[in-house]
Amino acid sequence: MKTLKALTTPALSGLALAAGLTMGPAGVAQADVTVGVILSTTGPAASLGKPAANTVKLWPDHIAGQKLKIVEVNDNSDPTEASRLATKLITEDKVDVIVGSSITPPSIAVVEVAGRNETPVIALGGGNAIIEPQEGPRKWAFKMAAPESISVDRAIAHMIKNHLKTVGIIAVSTSYGEGFLKAFSTQAPAKGLKITSVERYGAQDLSVTAQVLHIIAANPDAVYIFSFGTPGVLPQTELVKRGYKGKIYQTHGIANADFLRVGGKSVEGTFFAGPPVLVAEQLPDSDPTKKAGIEYVTKYEAKYGAGTRSLFGSTAWTALNWLQASVPVALKSAKPGTVKFRQALRDALEDMHEVVSPEGVFNMSPKNHNGIDSRGQVMITVKDGKWKYVQ
Repeated sequence: MKTLKALTTPALSGLALAAGLTMGPAGVAQADVTVGVILSTTGPAASLGKPAANTVKLWPDHIAGQKLKIVEVNDNSDPTEASRLATKLITEDKVDVIVGSSITPPSIAVVEVAGRNETPVIALGGGNAIIEPQEGPRKWAFKMAAPESISVDRAIAHMIKNHLKTVGIIAVSTSYGEGFLKAFSTQAPAKGLKITSVERYGAQDLSVTAQVLHIIAANPDAVYIFSFGTPGVLPQTELVKRGYKGKIYQTHGIANADFLRVGGKSVEGTFFAGPPVLVAEQLPDSDPTKKAGIEYVTKYEAKYGAGTRSLFGSTAWTALNWLQASVPVALKSAKPGTVKFRQALRDALEDMHEVVSPEGVFNMSPKNHNGIDSRGQVMITVKDGKWKYVQ
């Protein structure tokens, strides 16, 4: 009968190394971190969803030593489809977190499903209705776009600096447009700005002639368009066509290359408060987002071409930054693929402090699931078909 040889120290070390290769931080066994990504790559929000999809292709294969598994789907810019896909990702693909959707209405639909199933959501849509009020399903939701109040405040400051007194409004008929309208209507009167008229239009409308004629008839010093993506081009094109000579403002919802491409000369001179990543190289060295912005832009434009950067690609990179900050924390207490891990990931997202991304610096809390401050918005204009920083 053969006797078993005692394992030598090197052999033990080899076994320990092998075991270590299957363990994550704090001794958590290796398992895929599964991320469901819901984007609007077709439909009215396609110009927002496509750069985000491009950015997801640049994500790394691992986070904190764990393999990153991505399940990406397209909701066609439709809340009903977004809800169906969220259900599938949770029940069939067993995702640990959902990133998306690209705009506010589908994002809200995703949150309703995910929150009920205790799955955290990193929403890319811009409306505060995604996370407010912080109760029920919204306790599982986080979103990165600057709240309407910060964006509007920056735009109002620019209007006052330019001695503007009256503003006409045209808003897309979605929760995004209504959120900005509410913020501006609340803040403008206190700053001495008068709203001359308010018009609305649908994201898929082909004409806004009647609305624009009503606005021009009131002769405002400026027109503020509350819209997103390529649908934001339509009212501005009509204003220019009808000879409007005042200043035109948009929101950060138009911060993508397709807006510039489709709008052409009609969007020259547009002003908006937007994410610093659009003008990363032009920022002062003191701006905390400059380094992160340049790193992302360099990586993205090396693959997709000069001038292709957009807020909506950057949102997907910020989502990665959030996961890189929160996944290691969650791994200390749970294994991916479990209810406990999803809860730990939600808690880690809620506890992020000074997390820097190309879009801003984020500090979350139980009462604030956005966490961005004024460092996440700078004034930008369009000059010669490019984004230009306004000091």
